[in-house]
Amino acid sequence: MNSSVVSSRRPYLGRGASVERCESCFLRVDKCVCDLQSAVPAQVEFCLLTHNDEVYKPSNTGRLIKDSIAGTRRFIWHRKEADPELLALIQSPQVNAYIVFPPGDDYAERMTEFNPEPGKRSVFIVLDGTWRQARRMFRLSEYLQGLAVISLKEVPASRYGLRKAVHDNQLCTAEVAIALLDEIGDHSASIHLQKYFDAFTGRYLETRSQKVVAAVSEDAR
Repeated sequence: MNSSVVSSRRPYLGRGASVERCESCFLRVDKCVCDLQSAVPAQVEFCLLTHNDEVYKPSNTGRLIKDSIAGTRRFIWHRKEADPELLALIQSPQVNAYIVFPPGDDYAERMTEFNPEPGKRSVFIVLDGTWRQARRMFRLSEYLQGLAVISLKEVPASRYGLRKAVHDNQLCTAEVAIALLDEIGDHSASIHLQKYFDAFTGRYLETRSQKVVAAVSEDAR
């Protein structure tokens, strides 16, 4: 699979599936944020390992990283068969690959801190899915088991209002990238992604509020 092309086994059929959406940002066409897209270089590269169920969800924020941070790649997760390009990336001697995941006692020996090496590209692999999906991806993918694990030192409060998290300290995919960039000192890239994230979520929430107003108006008739 070419990492620049993401396919899905099935289209998005959830709430809002009938809405006319932009084919790039997946927002309603009149709320499209594509005019705000621009990719900036960062100290690290991001590699999104996306659960198939997330590919066409309008509320997915992994695509915001790809739109904002230069060099970001996106692969569809498969439990047993990893994309050959993904394997080549994480096995390359010119790459320092870290998988981003919260700390855990049963893999404490794999936990590390960000330590860039001269002549090597630093790549953060981010599991792009719900918390339950990410946990399965982390634990069931044999090809990920040898990778160093990096976690956020401090988890900021989430500003993502498009889905309800199970726990207060759970961030969406884009927020994880924003916080990671900030922690490694790449503040300009972090701010750039944050601005695009805020624009995306703001316009998305506008479509919801308009639906509420329309429903109230209809009930008042």
